[in-house]
Amino acid sequence: MPRRASTPSQYVVYAAVLLGSLLSTCAVRAADRSERDANRARPNILFIAVDDLNDWVGCLGGHPQAHTPNIDRLARTGVLFTNAYCPAASCNPSRSAIMTGLAPRRTGLYTNRQKMRAVLPDAEIMPKYFSRHGYWSAGSGKILHYFIDAPSWDDYFPDKAKENPFPRTLYPKKRPVSIPRLPWMYVETDWGPLDATDEQFGGDYLVSKWVGEQLQRKHDKPFFLACGIYRPHEPWFVPKKYFDLFPLDDVQLPKGYKADDLDDLPPIGQRLGRNRYFAHIREHKQWRPAVRGYLASIAFADAMVGRVLDALDKSPHRDNTIVVLWSDHGWHLGEKEHWQKFTGWRACARVPLLIRVPKGVTGLPQGTKAGVRCDRPVNLIDLFKTLCDLTGLPQQPGIDGNSLVPLLRDPNAPWPHASITHLDVPGRYAVSTQRWRYIHYERGGEELYDIERDPYEWTNLVQDGKHIEMLIRMRALAPKNMKPRVETQK
Repeated sequence: MPRRASTPSQYVVYAAVLLGSLLSTCAVRAADRSERDANRARPNILFIAVDDLNDWVGCLGGHPQAHTPNIDRLARTGVLFTNAYCPAASCNPSRSAIMTGLAPRRTGLYTNRQKMRAVLPDAEIMPKYFSRHGYWSAGSGKILHYFIDAPSWDDYFPDKAKENPFPRTLYPKKRPVSIPRLPWMYVETDWGPLDATDEQFGGDYLVSKWVGEQLQRKHDKPFFLACGIYRPHEPWFVPKKYFDLFPLDDVQLPKGYKADDLDDLPPIGQRLGRNRYFAHIREHKQWRPAVRGYLASIAFADAMVGRVLDALDKSPHRDNTIVVLWSDHGWHLGEKEHWQKFTGWRACARVPLLIRVPKGVTGLPQGTKAGVRCDRPVNLIDLFKTLCDLTGLPQQPGIDGNSLVPLLRDPNAPWPHASITHLDVPGRYAVSTQRWRYIHYERGGEELYDIERDPYEWTNLVQDGKHIEMLIRMRALAPKNMKPRVETQK
């Protein structure tokens, strides 16, 4: 049977369908091009973490002998937050909160002894979020607590499949070097100079080398590049030249130490302060050598930061890279008769935080002004939202914190937020406002400090009737609905 010829109306239909298909394809391709162009225009992120660094940084003035020319250089070119606090007083809960944007009170992750992925098996951490939105996410060194979380990264050094974030590091063959070790002591509480170059030492040198190499490369996508510097985490072994910066007889002890500092604290606060390390170190006349070891380790960490910043300055990405530098928590060297971390006092809770934003960034077109200081009470958990705003990405739903972009724009902008630092028990936490600090313990012990007049928190004002109204106001800022600690295999 002969095939019927198409009618003119059928040709019109065919043409319309074909035209619609072509237009749809063009629209998809245009959308793809638009997304690729937007991604290419997005700023890069250099995300630098320095472990266990308190305010012994030149620009923060925590110790008069601190040698940190490179961190200070970054502060002169961006915004220094002088009143920044960690979300938790130890590595694991602090880093987990920073990288997920979820506060310990919501997750139940409060201690180093918990496994992050056992508590938060499905939480998306920052590099994965940026990778999912068109970024190349890579890192090296310690970003999370002793693991890498390989599926969250496009690349990592050392090999991410091994889940060990630490490159080869040189240590003395015979240890301890500094003081006799007791059964209850942390094995890494040790220090001393090494007869080695930076390159021979390895560790953070290798991290800075790898990160610097990534900065020199051309990239088809914007990058989220994380650099985890391990020093000044214990043990304080670094090349001898850094110890030579601090002749032992000239080393100054911490300004925040006061002999009777614990007398006005509740019993639980006194027990938290006296954790045996400090008494043991003093008994063996090692306080000054230990302070020297910490200062030397800070100087080494700063030199590694300098290598990374130099690599950025020499790279094609210099004018399109946001730089963020932070520390996961501080460190006591005798203040409150305490050694190490795990406390709510400023020596532990207050941390360096520096942000530099180039001009032309979506969320801050004018960039940051050079050498700006901001004394608003901020928290490291604010970083996730801040970086989403700066890069023009949608906010990760359901996370905590507050974007710091208003303060990057104007350091004196209104800031109605308090900063919360969690300790290892849900009922222990510290609340920081611009002038006041409040510490609460699980059985009702309290501390109140006016840090404008008392920056080292020597005088607990809880029993001072003149400050009852402030005490009530600070109590009202306490974290609500705190989740119990989630127990996991250590």
